[in-house]
Amino acid sequence: METTEMMQKRGISGTGLKWIALVTMVLDHIHYFFGFTGAVPEWFSMVGRVSAPLFLFCLVEGFTHTHDRRRYFLRIWCISAGMGLLQFLMMYGGIGVRPDGFIPMNAVFMNFVILIIVWQGIDWLKSKRILPGLLAVVLPLAWPFLFAFLYSMADATPMAWLLDSVLAALAYTALPVWFFIADGGVFFILIGIALYLLHGRRGLQAAAYVVLTMVFYFVLPYMQLSAVPGFRFSQMFTVAYEWFGVLSVVPMLLYNGTRGRGMKKLFYIFYPAHVYVFYALSWGLYLLLN
Repeated sequence: METTEMMQKRGISGTGLKWIALVTMVLDHIHYFFGFTGAVPEWFSMVGRVSAPLFLFCLVEGFTHTHDRRRYFLRIWCISAGMGLLQFLMMYGGIGVRPDGFIPMNAVFMNFVILIIVWQGIDWLKSKRILPGLLAVVLPLAWPFLFAFLYSMADATPMAWLLDSVLAALAYTALPVWFFIADGGVFFILIGIALYLLHGRRGLQAAAYVVLTMVFYFVLPYMQLSAVPGFRFSQMFTVAYEWFGVLSVVPMLLYNGTRGRGMKKLFYIFYPAHVYVFYALSWGLYLLLN
């Protein structure tokens, strides 16, 4: 018993994973917001590829072990809806747009909202609650197609501009549409579903993560880019490097199953705060340089 506990403690706790994810995320966002200066090296974003998968892995653990799933979901939904509203106002209202037209497209929480609903649906299906389970799994994944249909129908009405705006606002806030998410999207969501289905079987979970990441972010992009004149395989390591996130499998495997101390709510506060602080600072720097 003592030997098992010692082995668990030798790995990385949940808090440790979050710190790795947070630091690499900051590096990524420094390049994202200040790359226009030419002073931030590309490798900041290369290292940053491990961040989102680690937060996703931690989300699986958090959702699995939380004592209040409704509160857990509501907290994430509020952040997603708030950031989505700001993104909507920038994109459709031109409010708060940096002079060069840049706006922050950070919407990882939209992925989390969709995933938590799907995960809950999976659990309902396992407990034979078929109807709510099917609705929870299918509706968030099918909603973008329904949205597209409603959007096309709205264009045929006299109040097209108003209906289009309302639908778009819903898609960025209350009811996230996965094909609008620049910071994640359908591939990220499918990986999240696989991680949840294989929770508790770390080896299979890690293997599925590696395979899906390489297929979605290496094989498919390579097939598309290789058809472009002048494309070189080396560009998969210098330009199309989203697949570098596969390296996050290492800390995932080192996770010791313990929660760790601290940082319970830090990410929820830090994520939106640092995005808009960086955005404001990049705006000021842009004005100084131009």
